Amino acid sequence: MLNFYNTLIRKKQEFKPLKDKGVGIYSCGPTVYWYQHIGNLRSYIFSDILKRVLEYDGYKTKHVMNITDVGHLTSDADSGEDKMEKAATKEGKSAKEISNYYWKIFRDDFKKLNIIEPDIWCKATEHIKEQVDLIEKLEEKGFTYKTADGIYFDTSKFKNYGQLAKKNIEGIESGKRVKMRDKKNPTDFALWKFSEKPGIRQQEWKSPWGVGFPGWHIECSAMSMKYLGETFDIHTGGEDHISIHHTNEIAQSEASTGKKFVNFWLHGAFLTFKGEKVSKSKGGLYTISGLEEKGFNPLAYRYLCLTAHYRSPLGFNLDSLKSAENAYDRLKNIVQEIKNDKKIHPVRSPMRLRIGSRLWRLTSNGVNEKYLNDFKNAINDDLDMPKAIAILWNLIRDKNAVGKLGTIKEMDKVLGLDLLKKEKKEIPAAIKKLAIEREKARKNKDWQKADELRKQIEKSGYLIEDTENGPKLRRK
Repeated sequence: MLNFYNTLIRKKQEFKPLKDKGVGIYSCGPTVYWYQHIGNLRSYIFSDILKRVLEYDGYKTKHVMNITDVGHLTSDADSGEDKMEKAATKEGKSAKEISNYYWKIFRDDFKKLNIIEPDIWCKATEHIKEQVDLIEKLEEKGFTYKTADGIYFDTSKFKNYGQLAKKNIEGIESGKRVKMRDKKNPTDFALWKFSEKPGIRQQEWKSPWGVGFPGWHIECSAMSMKYLGETFDIHTGGEDHISIHHTNEIAQSEASTGKKFVNFWLHGAFLTFKGEKVSKSKGGLYTISGLEEKGFNPLAYRYLCLTAHYRSPLGFNLDSLKSAENAYDRLKNIVQEIKNDKKIHPVRSPMRLRIGSRLWRLTSNGVNEKYLNDFKNAINDDLDMPKAIAILWNLIRDKNAVGKLGTIKEMDKVLGLDLLKKEKKEIPAAIKKLAIEREKARKNKDWQKADELRKQIEKSGYLIEDTENGPKLRRK
């Protein structure tokens, strides 16, 4: 039985799709004005595991992810600059150039982390008509009103507003966090924003209400319903989306259709640094490329994420990542040395093998039934990846277990760690550069600088050995 913790009801619930063996998934994607840091990417590793588990269980998934390339303002209170416009001005490029550049890097990070791309990428700027049509529906049903700066959704007219976040609407007062301006209620939000001076913004469109651009929340409702229908199975995102973004998605979607928007809401917890959410102000804000420059394998970060449940905060620092990489490297090395005992014990049909006092079942494809069943039970229990990883290690350490290689291959379909992939580990370019600089210092007899560079190399997880044929680099 497959269970997920549904944020909407705050408990685990047996998963039953709307259509037999077909599952629609929508994941909130990035705002592509800058690099996505590893805290953002933890959320996408979680949605990747979700999709892999569903497909391992025999479901056919249709995964949709948005790209926010307009309308995400610097404040959740519908004020401040558009992040895309701000980035374009700062870098002296067009908003489209900015979005395409950072979207490409985002997709490169997906490849490095073995995250399967969604079936459909949908950009907000390419779905303006759908967003305008949805706002018009809301207007026809009396859920909107006009202010000096845009068209707003009247949350007081939606009966169950705040249900997802368990909000006490009456307890929210206007103040520093909620600027009322012309809003009727503190929780009301922008559907369409007017351009202050039409013609200055790079991204603006004509609409029935005037020249402007869509609010951030409306894009996810318009695009998810276009590709997945008015009601679909699963919506994922970070826990920071619960109180505002996803709450507003539900309100505008269900107000427009009169139907339930999403059956299962799944939210991933924060990556933390020194006990607080990873952020510019608190620290720990690395990108995948930044970790590579320090000598880390991106899949070591994926492994680290799998050691914590997706609903639990995951503490991050370089030491914890180093420990995860050591465990991952050890795991891969052990797997590479395992012999294929399917050949040792050829099986034409499912059979049982008695080894010592234990009775094991080796199936026709050479997998260990006991360990694989334990693994399936773990992943189907709200994606319990820490338990799944523990079962994998138990299998590897069990001297009596048969069918190890075939079982690991099955497990890795979900884990996505390339455990059976044989590869030559490349030394990062940044480390090679340090080694070259050190060699120059040694030739110049600048022993102090050479020693400092050696320590820098070692701090990055590598050792340098001076030989007759020149310096040799290797991992610690």
